[in-house]
Amino acid sequence: MTNAIEVRNLSKRFSQFQLENVTFQLPKGTIMGFVGENGAGKTTTIKCLLNLLKKEQGEIKIFGLDHVEHETEIKEQIGVVFDDLYVPDILNPTQINNIFEKIFNRWDENFYVELLKRFKIPFKKPVKQLSRGMRMKLSIAMALAHHPKLLILDEPTSGLDPIVRDEILDLFMEFIQDEDNSILFSTHITSDLEKIADYITFIHEGKIVFSKNKDELLYNYGIWKGTAEQSMELPEHAKVRMQKNAFGVEILVDRKEVNSAFTLDKPSIEEIMLFFVKGVQP
Repeated sequence: MTNAIEVRNLSKRFSQFQLENVTFQLPKGTIMGFVGENGAGKTTTIKCLLNLLKKEQGEIKIFGLDHVEHETEIKEQIGVVFDDLYVPDILNPTQINNIFEKIFNRWDENFYVELLKRFKIPFKKPVKQLSRGMRMKLSIAMALAHHPKLLILDEPTSGLDPIVRDEILDLFMEFIQDEDNSILFSTHITSDLEKIADYITFIHEGKIVFSKNKDELLYNYGIWKGTAEQSMELPEHAKVRMQKNAFGVEILVDRKEVNSAFTLDKPSIEEIMLFFVKGVQP
């Protein structure tokens, strides 16, 4: 399987933060959820991918091409959605079409208009008069209208109501039906990722904690709950991370290393993240 994105040992230093040896691969034809708390390095990584920030070390390839050497060629095939719509707010969707058809060689006005109609976005209403949900739908329509092969999404569903979020997720699922298309989806809303993601990459304090197949991640881990004394019965090598609470302890375990006599809860992506961030080594 070829990769849409390959990042190896990416490093970028700031005065109070640094990305350190960030490494992950996004296989072509899949959706990767890119998760982590605020300030963990998600947006910094994305800006490095887009060459909006200059990396200090490491290698970034998109479609197998160096992201700097082939920047123009690559960006013709990428659609980007940030957490808001960053265009002059006096423009309306029709004016945006007139501008963007001159920027992208493959801009498809008919498809853009089709998306505006589907999202019920008024053609002549200035961006400043659109609701947040409408702004994000317009941003996604703009990202898709030149038929990209890769979508890079930075918190596109943050702050949206569940109905709008579901509508947007449906569109992403339609996009990925083409096996040449891929999505890197940075979000805090891990329930969205449980619906659509194939892979989960978790970044914490500028370092990758894990980058794994989502189904394997959720299947391979289990949560055991009980008292500290009862936890002694668990195989030590099965214990991954532990958290204490008012009722005892919760332990994230490797399900393969625990026999069926133990009752395990299935974890969510968010619970796994919390164990790695707030939990301790057993």
